[in-house]
Amino acid sequence: MSRCVAGATLPGMTNLPPPAEELRLLDAELRQLDLRRAVLLRRREWLVHTLRAAAPQPARDAGSGPPRAGGGAGARRPEASAPGVQNVLLVLGGVLLTIAAVAFTLVSWGHLGIAGRALVLGALTVAALGGPVVLLRRGLRSTAEAVSALGTALTVLDAYALHEVAFAGTDGVGYAAGASAVLAGVWAAYAVLAGPPAPSPASARETGEGGSAGDDARPGLRHPLPLAVATAHLPLLLWATAAGAGPHTLTAVLLVTAAGGAAVALRAARMPVRVVAVTGALGMGLAGVLSAGWLCWTASDPGTAARAAALLAGAAAVALAAGRFVRDADVAVGAALAAGLCLVAGVGGVLWVAVPGEWTVPGCLACGIALLAVDRTALPRPLRQGLVRASAAVQCVAVLWSVPLVAGTVLGPSAQGARPWSGLPGDVREAVFTDLPWPPYAATVPLVLAAVAAVLLVAGRNTTRRAAVTVAALVLGWAAVSVLPVVLRLPCTAGLVAQGAVVVAALGFAEWADRTLPRPSPLSLTALLLALVTSVDLAFLALASEAATIGALTSLTAVFGAVCRRPGPAPIAAPAALAHATALACAIGASAGWRPPQTALLVLVVPAVAALVAARTSGSRATVPVEAAGAAAGLLALALAVTDPPVLALVLSLGGVLAAGTALRPERRPAGWAAAALFLLAAWVRLTAWDVTMPEAYTLPVTGPALVVGYLRRRRDTAVSSWTAYGAGLAVTLVPSLFAAWDDGHWLRPLLLGVAALAVTLTGARHRLQAPLVLGAGVLALVTLHELAPYITQVAGALPRWVPPALAGLVLLVLGATYEQRLRDARRLRDALGRLR
Repeated sequence: MSRCVAGATLPGMTNLPPPAEELRLLDAELRQLDLRRAVLLRRREWLVHTLRAAAPQPARDAGSGPPRAGGGAGARRPEASAPGVQNVLLVLGGVLLTIAAVAFTLVSWGHLGIAGRALVLGALTVAALGGPVVLLRRGLRSTAEAVSALGTALTVLDAYALHEVAFAGTDGVGYAAGASAVLAGVWAAYAVLAGPPAPSPASARETGEGGSAGDDARPGLRHPLPLAVATAHLPLLLWATAAGAGPHTLTAVLLVTAAGGAAVALRAARMPVRVVAVTGALGMGLAGVLSAGWLCWTASDPGTAARAAALLAGAAAVALAAGRFVRDADVAVGAALAAGLCLVAGVGGVLWVAVPGEWTVPGCLACGIALLAVDRTALPRPLRQGLVRASAAVQCVAVLWSVPLVAGTVLGPSAQGARPWSGLPGDVREAVFTDLPWPPYAATVPLVLAAVAAVLLVAGRNTTRRAAVTVAALVLGWAAVSVLPVVLRLPCTAGLVAQGAVVVAALGFAEWADRTLPRPSPLSLTALLLALVTSVDLAFLALASEAATIGALTSLTAVFGAVCRRPGPAPIAAPAALAHATALACAIGASAGWRPPQTALLVLVVPAVAALVAARTSGSRATVPVEAAGAAAGLLALALAVTDPPVLALVLSLGGVLAAGTALRPERRPAGWAAAALFLLAAWVRLTAWDVTMPEAYTLPVTGPALVVGYLRRRRDTAVSSWTAYGAGLAVTLVPSLFAAWDDGHWLRPLLLGVAALAVTLTGARHRLQAPLVLGAGVLALVTLHELAPYITQVAGALPRWVPPALAGLVLLVLGATYEQRLRDARRLRDALGRLR
């Protein structure tokens, strides 16, 4: 006998218990054995499935009978497990039975009388709902689930049949509300009644505490309770619809249903029930919040908007309550975030109809900033984090709302470049938004940007990201100050002065940050970039007037030049000063009525200044930016002078002088090549301007320096070949002159070219240099052939026609007879040339 029976009968070992008491004890013991048997069967089923999935061949139990034919080492593993096949069959059977029941109810209903209908459906429903209880006690859980699913489907058909028989005249939506409520209650009661009895402490100890085995020790039906929870979301909404409720009432019903679902989700212990409750609560809550928001923002009067805002406040309260009791911190943060956004949306909807449109966003921003106060309350930390994130989201939306005005203010002045010096408009807004539309409700943008900047400064003082927060606050503050003249519609002159003040303030802040903060300072870099952007806007805006253009560019050049004293801002401020100086030179030239080539000479002052500054700051971080700015100004000067060849030659020469001066610095020796190229281009442009067509006039200035450089290089490094040292320099002159000589009908050019080629050949032979020897000999031979060509043609014309073939045959015979000797001579010549350098 087991321990339970022994423990109960030991005190009365001498006397047997009464039959009724003994029968009760036996029934209790048998129930415990059934429960334990169900646990062991499910464990065995899982182990068999695991072994079959892991083993290379299907595992065979010891007591499963003789092996199947062909079940040796080569037997195939089954593609489907036994539990899977069982579940498929059960689901398919349940579906077919449900379809048959639906067909019977809808199609064959009229073939039976009232008593027959009630008897058939009642009997089927009772059997389908009662059968799973017996099946559960026998451990057939999957079968019980399938049969109970059929039973729950039959209850729906019973409700439909009841409506058709007894309540055919009632409202369908109202009946559906009542039926859904009854069905939800019936299914919930059925889930509780069909569950197994509570296990005894002994069985709980055997199956384990809190583990999966302990869950299997209570094999109740899975689906009725989640189905009841899902159906419970419908009655209120259906009743409200049947009663003809208005949109506010329907929204309230949605929110109340969502609150009920959240409460069930918080209280439920089983995961399926919790999942269904959470899904329903989220769906109903989202629909209710969207409906309330739409009602609030489309209301025609403050009262209606306030009613909808109250609904949003209720939704926020439900979300906060759910976040207060939920265990997952991330879910609590999300609930608090949603609550904060609902509150702000409600306030914004009321403000939209109660105050002018310009103040809606500031009002929402004020509400969002007020949410930050919860960070000092006693609320749980996840709720405080969620509300703070809601505040951050509201502030981000407010900043995004101001982007169109800020972008128009920054990009709008560039339109003045298409109509320079056309006259100052009436105010700044007219000058900036000439070609752009004015954003609606933008009058409060400076206030919004300033408020967000202040919040960032205050809230970011004690954070680990203080530098990034301060940079963001600086950008927002700059944006607020930049759009202020446009919003206030200041006169153009006042707007120019205001932008100039912003440039000075930004540069001053950058200098202060560079002096007081550790380098590299993101604040200093940000301030410099903001000053640069503002200066560009100021320069474009000043193009409306000649005097304003020259005055603004002069001021900007001086201001940026003054900031260059500090090594930190210099890499940005110095190129900016040079760029503004270049623009100033162009403006002065245009104001004086000069042509672009004449203005190019004035622009060359900027590269000269850049070269001097770079020489003084050699080795610092500002050297390369300054040189790049000077090179850009030089290119602009060349572009301006390209239409006048004499001035272009002068500009190229001056550029060569600047490059040669830069090459005097030890670290800028390669600039000498640029200087040589500029001088050469200047000479060529000058020759072109003088209509010089002789190629030697263009090539000899290249050949001379190239040969000198090659000679000096070979003196330093004797391993350098003659082709590297002299090949390019000689070819630059000899090849163009050779082509010119072949088309020249006079004798002077071929004579001079032949003499020069002979001299180059003799020099190469004297010094055993391959490049001069080959180039000179080749050019000399071609020049000689060109000069003898007329005589050869005359001699060939005087000979009989048979002489050329005869000479060709004789030559071929001689070559064939002395072929080996010719090969040896060719190899000897190749080796001789190879020994030359």
